[in-house]
Amino acid sequence: MHLPPFRLDQWLAAHEFAAPPIRYNLAASTGPVWTLGELLTLGDGSLRKELDDLSISYVPPEGTAALRRAIAELADVSPEWVVVTTGASEALSVLFCAAAEPGGSVVLPHPGFPAFAVMARAWGLHVATYELKRESEFAQSADLVLAAVTRDTRLVIVNSPHNPTGSIMARAQMLRLARLLAERGIPLIVDEVYHPLYFQAPMPSAADLPNTIVVGDLSKALSLSGLRIGWLIDRDPRRRERLINLRSYFTVSGSPVTEAIAAHALRHRRDVLARLEGVARQNRAALEEFMREQAGVLGWVAPEGGTVAFPWSLDMRDTRPTCEALARAGVLVVPGDCFDVPANLRIGFGMQAEGFREALGVAASVLASMS
Repeated sequence: MHLPPFRLDQWLAAHEFAAPPIRYNLAASTGPVWTLGELLTLGDGSLRKELDDLSISYVPPEGTAALRRAIAELADVSPEWVVVTTGASEALSVLFCAAAEPGGSVVLPHPGFPAFAVMARAWGLHVATYELKRESEFAQSADLVLAAVTRDTRLVIVNSPHNPTGSIMARAQMLRLARLLAERGIPLIVDEVYHPLYFQAPMPSAADLPNTIVVGDLSKALSLSGLRIGWLIDRDPRRRERLINLRSYFTVSGSPVTEAIAAHALRHRRDVLARLEGVARQNRAALEEFMREQAGVLGWVAPEGGTVAFPWSLDMRDTRPTCEALARAGVLVVPGDCFDVPANLRIGFGMQAEGFREALGVAASVLASMS
């Protein structure tokens, strides 16, 4: 099997791990980085004692009871519905594997996380997409998604808050979509790795909706990407049993160390989320000012949730040369061709806790020199 180059990861790896490191990382889709020491200080210090006494052995394929309880509290559902995975990427691979059959297809957003389509095709599934368009402010609706559904559709994926645009699907639309798909026997998969980071009214998790499987992880809203903890939430016990069985084939079990740290972080999620929200809101406001100043060069839609925005060049030129010039100047963003939309670029505003305005100043100078 030959998979195409993962352009997003290749771009990030070439710059994020460079020596010397990039000065301003506005390419990351995650939040501010935590150290293990900082996590250990949360609460009463119980995590250190827990790790000292921890047996380094297998854990249940569905995850430890402590971690499943903590995830369930975040989503406000029963812990029985939760299946722990190795990041959201394994969760999606498990779902594609479960759906794989000759002639089957999946419906995905475009633009979207690049691994969606590649991994679906790797499992032999055809891919249909619904377009999130600039002219409609990247709006997500049930009708937009349903227009791409056919009799061969086996899964439908909605990403809300969406990567890379930051748009959301309203809960009423999501409920309508879930119910209409149920009439056709098609489960709705909601990728909500950015939940619960919203900039207007807060939204509950989609995990309590009928006919819905939620994918989540600790990488985005919880800013703990190095733990590689993700999950599936599915109320259907028979389907969930099948997903657990598949997960056993994929990685047998998770790590007791990372699951213990993850459970601790989730128990103290208010502190973890507060750091991200403070950084993201401040930087989003600075980004709004920058985009007003660049109105003759760039168009954009302000993100409604998550930590990324997806502006575009008004003259529709390929933004990779611009992104390369920005990287040489010390500011890392992501060229739109990583999402098959070359005129766009992705800007992350969640990780850079300090220096974000300075980075935008450098970006303004680079853009002026290229106009």
